[in-house]
Amino acid sequence: MKSSTIPSGFLMSKGHSYYVFILLFLLYMFDYIDRLVVVSLFPFLKTDWGLSDTQCGMLVSAVYWSILIFSFPVSIFVDRWSRKKSIGVMALLWSFSTVACAFTKNFPQLFAARTAIGIGEAGYAPGGTAMISALFPEKKRSVMVGIWNASIPIGSAIGVALGGFIAVNYGWRHAFGIVAIPGMIISILFFFIKDYKTVDLVRSAKGKKDESGNPMKMSKRDIIREFTGTPSLILTYFAFAGNTFLTTAMLSWLPTYFNRIENLPMQQASVKGGSVMLLAVIGSPLGGFLADTWMKKRINARLVFSALSSVTTAVVFFSAFYFFTGPLQYYILLFGGVSAIAFASSAIAVTQDVVHPGLRATSYSLCVIVQNLLGSSVGPFFVGVLSDKYDIKTALTFASLSALVAGILFFIASFYYEKDLAKVEKIAIKVE
Repeated sequence: MKSSTIPSGFLMSKGHSYYVFILLFLLYMFDYIDRLVVVSLFPFLKTDWGLSDTQCGMLVSAVYWSILIFSFPVSIFVDRWSRKKSIGVMALLWSFSTVACAFTKNFPQLFAARTAIGIGEAGYAPGGTAMISALFPEKKRSVMVGIWNASIPIGSAIGVALGGFIAVNYGWRHAFGIVAIPGMIISILFFFIKDYKTVDLVRSAKGKKDESGNPMKMSKRDIIREFTGTPSLILTYFAFAGNTFLTTAMLSWLPTYFNRIENLPMQQASVKGGSVMLLAVIGSPLGGFLADTWMKKRINARLVFSALSSVTTAVVFFSAFYFFTGPLQYYILLFGGVSAIAFASSAIAVTQDVVHPGLRATSYSLCVIVQNLLGSSVGPFFVGVLSDKYDIKTALTFASLSALVAGILFFIASFYYEKDLAKVEKIAIKVE
């Protein structure tokens, strides 16, 4: 392909870049469909196998535990081998593991199959993020990541709804098998797309040469310093955890809140609570668009925007629980559902901006680890403890303040961004 045919800032032709992006979007959507289809199958599993609520919950947690354990090593493989092949193999693994769930005969077997799903999904978010970062101009990075992440709430909603429909009409085993098929098809398509060449871990931009006159390869110490010596990156990791603390807490406990406070039936309370976080469909791409637009005038806009949206989220949720009740409270919470995820696209873009181009998947995998360790795994537990000691309203009110902590960390990070960005190796990414 001649370079003259490629639009400015695009690695490949514009059409091929968007084709790959559509595949990435669809695959992320089916990732979450496969991940959460089990939620709507709980009543059937309890009836057939006599599972407890704890065992049902473990079937969801198994995926996240696998992602937490395997995300970092798999992301290194993604960075050093091939994005398209890694994504294709991972998608096939989680799809076949989802099919395997349909043939399990007891809880340990199903738990093992769900664990395998998580192994397959462990490197997809880092790998997909790295690929999008290479495919599109840096000035569009936040908005493209934002649109891509909108597939998460869509896939989550479809997975829960579709699983219940298939289970009622055809049986719960068919639900696992049917939802896995589209992911298999898309994963095969990934082996035939164009990928960028694996980026050598060298210090070419710094003018360092070895004895043969070649660019100096990065040592293990250099790689470690790439992360530990980048304050804006480290602060972004921890700020991300503060926001996921809030989002997972709300996603887990809002249905219970509406059930207890408004005396709604649990099914209706689940729909009402889920609709709040479903508005990430709007917040994710909108946040990316606003951050990228602002970045044309302010270089650290991605972090300043993340700080402002995080503080806004804290104020909105805290006010909703502390000052309001009834319909007005719900409308305020809906706005909070939009603002709660608005930070993500620009924050994820930062994890790609300030690291060596050959370490982008690894960078986001570290973000995934931190946000799961300190955010997703802690938020629901924290609310449960405070709810037992006080009440659910008090617990959710205090949980809202975690976004304020995130906002402060993002704001501090914004002062380091320009300096950290200037240190990044300017290495040209080429098509295979």
